[in-house]
Amino acid sequence: MATNSWEVLDQVSGSARAEILKGLLEAQGIKVVLSQEGIGESIYPVTVGPLSEIQILVPDSQLQDALQILADYKDGFYENLSDSEISDGQENSPSDQG
Repeated sequence: MATNSWEVLDQVSGSARAEILKGLLEAQGIKVVLSQEGIGESIYPVTVGPLSEIQILVPDSQLQDALQILADYKDGFYENLSDSEISDGQENSPSDQG
């Protein structure tokens, strides 16, 4: 049985942004795991500084697709799409159009 290793796709500050990116990636069929230092997840979460950093990990077999989705997100591609357009997999990323 082959096992995937997990690769760090990005590191963001704050759980809200991490959850948004996780949802976007999962809507595109990418498996996602969020990882944060132990104290950052305590009963009083740390929301600033290095302890607020959350790593977004994806399987190495999906890393290239995830990098493209992240690049499209940062370029604003998903800003004007409806939820159904994002999750139905029928949208074309800017890199697919050229």
